[in-house]
Formats: sequence, structure tokens, C-alpha cells
Amino acid sequence: MSLAPLAFTGCVDLADLPTARPPIPVTGNPVVDGDAQLAAAPERDRVLWEYRVAAAALREGNYAEARAKLDDAIRRMGGLISGPDDAARRARSLFAAEREKTFIGEPYERVMAFYYRGLLYWRDGQPDNARACFRSAQFIDSDAESASFKSDYVLLDYLDGLVSAKLGADGSDAFARAQKLSKSPLPPYDPKANVLVFVEFGRGPRKLATGRYGEQLRFQAEPSRVRSAALSLVDENVHFLPWDNLSFQATTRGGRVMDYILGNKAVFKGASNAVGDLAFAGASVAADNIYKEKPRSPPPDAKQDGKPDDKHDDKPEYEKDQGAENTAIALGVIGVFAKIASAATQPQADTRTWDNLPQYLSFSALRLPAGPHPAMLQFFDAEGRVVEPLTRRLTIDVGDPARDTVVILSELNR
Repeated sequence: MSLAPLAFTGCVDLADLPTARPPIPVTGNPVVDGDAQLAAAPERDRVLWEYRVAAAALREGNYAEARAKLDDAIRRMGGLISGPDDAARRARSLFAAEREKTFIGEPYERVMAFYYRGLLYWRDGQPDNARACFRSAQFIDSDAESASFKSDYVLLDYLDGLVSAKLGADGSDAFARAQKLSKSPLPPYDPKANVLVFVEFGRGPRKLATGRYGEQLRFQAEPSRVRSAALSLVDENVHFLPWDNLSFQATTRGGRVMDYILGNKAVFKGASNAVGDLAFAGASVAADNIYKEKPRSPPPDAKQDGKPDDKHDDKPEYEKDQGAENTAIALGVIGVFAKIASAATQPQADTRTWDNLPQYLSFSALRLPAGPHPAMLQFFDAEGRVVEPLTRRLTIDVGDPARDTVVILSELNR
């Protein structure tokens, strides 16, 4: 006897099948195109597109758009990490496919959402709220549950202390943390510096899935052609070296929550598959032993030597072993449910990426009088040669010297 495979079938209404979505026109403007993608994207991808549009808008100087996108993304991010609703439960579920969950990003992506929001708060004359964002980013980067490691962004610690110093508080502890993390000496705080220049260059990491089930989240970082930058003004030149490397942050943050969950899923999927295979094998063996030959008694006319008479019918008789039958059924049920559980577990890593992030972050604080200040921004390769296509001229407009002027410069402007 053998167990027949179980199959689950159902009727599908053709009207319920998804239809092809018409292509979205591309204008070449990253904000316009991003907003169009956001409008058409499924809800699970909303935060991803808000991240992308916010970064593009920030570089274009569309600060209101960047602010709105980051505010909504951060609000949704917080709810999905700890909220009680269905989307939050799916985000924490073992059985939901990672790609089907609502995107909030890896820790380095969430850090950048708070970092950019902090720059916008500072630009709007709210340095205290900016500091709160930098501290939130530090919290995201640290292992808050086990305290096995701390945030290691140089710029977050440095800016935390700089805001404190400008507000009349003591920022020395934050400066000391930043200096300990930095590979080069950091400039001391200047509370009277009124122009804050943030420079970013290189392209951030990309995600890919590896492993037997595609459960291992890995990062691929393209070597950046640009390794430094310089801002030339009438009276001074400022050089910008990398303070933080997002590719480093993505690949070295130990104990990342998403990796831990995906690793468990892969183990669970493999184990449940193995249980199902063993159960079906056991069920097959048990099924083959449900019917066994009945013991035979010698016929009345048997000869004295124990050999049956030639006329006796020696065809064997069988009887059902109820215990073997019950075992076969039980193992078959276990096998079915183990396979169902294995099929329901979706360990594939989520490779959706905030794909317009930079690789390197840098900063400098200046003192400039009110008025326009013509400047030239240049980027340099690893040998210190100017990358000419990226050179641009700009004007830094300083308003009230009592209020900080925030300047955000990026190689990724297109």
C-alpha cells in the first residue's frame, strides 16, 4: 500500500487575476518621477519611495517636499516597528515573505532618514529638534536590546555635541565619542560658526540575496571614484574628507535584526522540510506493513514430516495490523503539515534598497558674514585629481548671522 499525494485545488475567476499596469512616463526629473512611482506603488513600498523622493528633493533644494516625505516615512517607520496593526504584525511575521512586507529599510537606511530630517530641522532654525533626530539615529544604529555595541557614526556624535555647544550646553562627551570613532583629528567646536556645510559623495550600497533559500542579506558597494571634495570661497578653501561610510555601516553592523530573523526562517524552513520528508518516509514504511501474513496452522492431513499434502492450498492469508495503519496515517498527517509550514515560510531576503543614498558623509562649519558668497565645489579621486565633470559653481546666501545657514551639497545631484 502507498500513500497518494495530497493536492489542493481551487477555482480562479479570471476577472480576479492582476492586470498589467501601464508604464509610468519618465520625465528625467527624479522628484517628479519618484512621486509618480509613489502614487502607483503598493502600500508596502510607500516608505521606500518616500525615502527616495526625499533625498532627490533635498538635493534639488525642494525642502518642503523632502520634509513632507521624511515626516510621513518616519511616522510609518515608528508604527511598523512597534505598532499593533496588521501591517506591523506582518512586518514582524515569520511566515510573510520579506518582499511582501511593508518596507522600512535596514538600520543604515533608517539612520539616514533621521539624519536628513535633522538637517532640515536645523535649516528651519530648530537645532534642538535636529539634535533629537541625530540622537534617534544613534539609537537606531545601536543594539538597544542587548547593548552589545554602540552607534558608530562619527557625524551623528559630532553634530549632537555641536548643537549642544551652540545652545550653551556641554558637548564635550559627544565630541570625545566622535573623535574616538574618527580616523583623523576632528575640528574643535566653534559655537559661533553660522554656516554649516554638509557634503556627500559616492553611491551607497546595494542589497542582494544569497544562501540556499536566498535568505542571506548581503551588500554590494561600488568603489567610489570620488574620495574627497573641496569648497573654494573668496577668502578660504575647505577640504572635505569622508567622516562616515554608509557601505561600512551596512556591512559591519553586527547582530542586525533583519539578518537574525531571516536566519531563523532559513533554519525553520530546512527543518520543517526535513521533518516532512522523514514523516512521509516513515508513513510509507508503515503503510507497507499494514497488512501482514497470518500465521498458518498445519492442515489435518499433514504428513508426519511436517510437509503439507500436495492437495493442500498453500496460498498465504493476510490480516490488517491496526497499529501500523494508525502510524501510517499519523505520519502522513505530520508530513503534510510540515510541508505546509515549510511552504508558508518565506525566507528570501528583502533586497529593496534606498538606492539614491551616498557612500560618504562629510561636514564643515564656517563663519561667513551676511550676504551672497560665490563658491566653487570640486570633487577629487583617490589620487587627488579633480573629477572635472562634477565641478560646479554655486552661491551661499547667508541671511541673519544669528541663525545658522545649512548648505547641503551632493555629488549625486543630476
